[in-house]
Order: sequence, then C-alpha cells, then structure tokens
Amino acid sequence: MTADPALTADLELVLVVDFGAQYAQLIARRVREARCYSEIVPHSITAEQVRAKGAKAIILSGGPASVYSDGAPSIDPGIFELGIPVLGICYGFQAMAQVLGGKVAHTGGSEFGRTDLVVSEPDSTIFAGSPAQQEVWMSHGDAVTESPPGFRVTGSTKGAPVAAFENTERRLFGVQYHPEVLHSTYGQHALEAFLHDGAGLRADWTMDAVVDTQVEQIREQVGDAHVICALSGGVDSAVAAALVRRAIGDQLHCVLVDHGLMRKGEVEQVKRDFEAATGARLRVIDASERFLADLAGVTDPEQKRKTIGADFIRIFEDAEREILDEVRHEGGRVGFLVQGTLYPDVVESGGGEGAANIKSHHNVGGLPEDLQFELIEPLRTLFKDEVRRVGIELGLPEELVWRQPFPGPGLALRIIGEITRERLEILREADQIVRDELTAAGLDRQIWQCPVVLLGDVRSVGVQGDGRTYGHPVVLRPVTSEDAMTADWARLPYDVLARVSNRITNEVREINRVTLDITSKPPGTIEWE
Repeated sequence: MTADPALTADLELVLVVDFGAQYAQLIARRVREARCYSEIVPHSITAEQVRAKGAKAIILSGGPASVYSDGAPSIDPGIFELGIPVLGICYGFQAMAQVLGGKVAHTGGSEFGRTDLVVSEPDSTIFAGSPAQQEVWMSHGDAVTESPPGFRVTGSTKGAPVAAFENTERRLFGVQYHPEVLHSTYGQHALEAFLHDGAGLRADWTMDAVVDTQVEQIREQVGDAHVICALSGGVDSAVAAALVRRAIGDQLHCVLVDHGLMRKGEVEQVKRDFEAATGARLRVIDASERFLADLAGVTDPEQKRKTIGADFIRIFEDAEREILDEVRHEGGRVGFLVQGTLYPDVVESGGGEGAANIKSHHNVGGLPEDLQFELIEPLRTLFKDEVRRVGIELGLPEELVWRQPFPGPGLALRIIGEITRERLEILREADQIVRDELTAAGLDRQIWQCPVVLLGDVRSVGVQGDGRTYGHPVVLRPVTSEDAMTADWARLPYDVLARVSNRITNEVREINRVTLDITSKPPGTIEWE
C-alpha cells in the first residue's frame, strides 16, 4: 500500500517485506507498538522502489517456503547495498543469509513452538539488556548453518546453531525465531532494540499526531463541500465520522440505517453516545419493516447477505438524495463519502502493491462504478487497536470505542434459518444477558467478541417447571483474538458460564438449552454464517 504523503511526510518509514507469512501484519503492528510507522510491501519490491519510498528501516518477514526450493520468494540483493538497516525474521533471516553469502540447509531437524535460545553475545544490538537464556517461538524446517562473511553469531538453539547474527557496521541483523509473537518472551525488546538502537529511529508514531495530521488533511481536501457518512454502530465508522466531524463540523451528515437486525437498545445507544460526544446530528432511518419483508423465507446465508446489502444500498441512496437536496437548497454541494476502511482491509483486499486478493472486503470492494463522491478514508493506515486509541483521543465514550465487533448484516448472521421478528426478539434477549454477565465479570476486554447464535431451525427437548418443553438451543461463541484473522475460543470461568446458562433458560422461555462452541479459527470462522 502506498503511504498517505500528508500523514507520513515527517515520519520514519519502516517497511515490512511480506514473504507470505501469516505474521506479516503482526510484525507491522508490533513496529507501531514501538511507536514507529510501518507499511507492508511484497517481496518483489526492488531496491529502487525502497529508495523511492524513503524507508529508514526494513524488516523481512517469515514465510512458508524453503529458500532453496524452485520458485521460492527472493529479495533484491541491491536492498542490502542501500545502507538501510535490515532485520531478517525466520524465512527472511534465511533469505538474507543466502543472498549475503551464508549457507542454509535442510538439516533434518526442525523446531516448532516454544524453544530455549542461548545468547552467545550479550552485548549484541538485539540482545543487549535481555537474559542470556530466553524462551522464543520457532517455526522452521531449514536452518542457517553458516553465517555470511562479516557477521557474528549472537544466539543459538539446540536445532539452530546460527539462530541470530548481526553485522553492526552494515546495520544488518537477523533472527531465526519470531520476535513478533507473544510467546517470544523478549520479542518486543528485540524489535525495539533493532528499531531504536540498530536503526536509530525516533519513537514518534502517536495517535495524537495522527489526529492532528488527519484533521488538517481532511480540511484541505474537503474545503467548503459537504460530506456524507454511513454509521454502522461499530467502532470503525464511529471513529472515522468523529475524526471528520472534528475537521469540518456541520459539513458532515451522518446516517444510520436501522435494518432491524441490531442488538437490544443498540440503535438508541449509538445515536445518544455519538451525538453527545461529537455534537453531530445523526439521522436514523427505520427500515426494519422493509428488511424483514425482504428476508421472509430466506435461509441461505449468502442470500441473506445479498438481500441485506442490496436493501441497504437502496435506502442509503434515498438518504443521500435527501441530503443532496437540502444542501443544494442552501447553495452548497456534497462531494465526499466517508468510509471506515482499516489497513488490514486494504492489505486483505489486494490493496497493497502485489498483495494477494484474500477477500473482497465490505469497506474496499463492492462500491458502485458510478460513485459520484470522492472517498475519505481517514483510518486507512491504521490497525484496529490504533483506531480505538484514536477514538479515545477524540473523546468518544468507551461504550463505543470498545464495542465488540459486530457484522454489518447484524443478527441475521446469528440466526440459523429464516429471520423472523419473533426469533430476533428471542436472540436479542439472550444476547443482552450474555453481554450483561461478561461486563459484570469484567471480561469485556479479555475477549474479542462473543456471538450468540440461535439455532432457529432446531428444537430440543427440555424440562422447565413441571412440564416438557420443545425449545430452541443457543450457542455461545466467545473468542480471543488480536485482529480476527485467527482466533481461539475463550476459556470463560465456569461460574460465569453457569450464570449465563441459568439466566437465559430462566428469563428467555423459548430457549431451553445453552451450548458452547470451542472451535478455533481456523478451521471455524468466528460467525456461524
């Protein structure tokens, strides 16, 4: 992805070269946590392109390939002649060693998971100030068997005699393990040592700087035009709108389409909190009857999404026309549309240079070809955790900023079978109980989200009171995650689960069974549909 020049002009850019690793985004996030600005680029980037970007440091990511296999990803050797500090990680470490004259081989041994690393050079740049023996996270079948000329070995493990090396004169460093994962105990220390000591970078990537720069940029971009923003109720659109609101005030027009698929009290809460925090007026369009009518009889998940998406576009276009008429009546014009696109959306949608098109994301793909407005995407360079920090900086309430991710189609994705008013009310009550109990237990920020799924087409036998029941089961899906790309099921305390189950079956009479989904992602997705 090309950097936003207005946003990054005064920043020292760190390039994360992606060799196909699942951790490339995580590396970029860890660099940001060290208060340095990072971008992800493909391994096909040339030395001249790196120079043109003005990069101040480079990190080579891991990858699934073997460096000596046919067609293995390579790196332009000229990059190492630019005088820019480089850190190689895992596959990037091996590719670096091979290009610079070292040796990489399939030794017959491999290391996966937690591994003990012995630091042989405690005064080395990467390991200075960290223990002589530390736990790291390994994932490799090949190993560097000989470091390149001019490099000294700084760390080793049982399966990798050359587990780290460096050439301080050329400011080139490498580690076989993954410092970006939390299982590497001193991993963040190693990354920060490279960035601040090895590369000499400033720690000036802060959210207050992002807000100030974006506000100035939006004012310059918009001028006297008016801007429309569709709020979904989620944190991304709310923060994007608040940022634009700070920049241009009443020139922003916010719309929330109530499709009748939100959680209990959510529409009212979003309107109240957003208006109180920003001073903006949020017009809410109640289109729930239309959505329910169009969803009648629809059970296929993909058809649900298409139906909801088509209705949303038509209703939002009606709102656009109303706003256009109002603004034109007052002699103004509407020229921009706000989207809460995040950096992972861009990368996963193939927006990075040479990036694979993993999915067509709702914030990036699918816009009409005849879109008459220019897009404003003030969060386009940010990760989710940074967006939350921007929200706090803008004064948005924690209830909005820390709201758990919620899909655009809403509860339609959490009802297996047909969407009916009765089923929506049943699910809303069960969902509210789960949210109340997680909040009471202080678990809101320890889990990524906890979808509650109503098995609408399934009935189970139960006993409630003195009678036999034939009610619906619900599934709890609590997960932990950092970015939703991967997730694990959350180990909620048994007493919390017991309270949730007891309350749901007592207070929501149509439900007589509560179950727990303990599937990780992969293989299962977070949402059921």
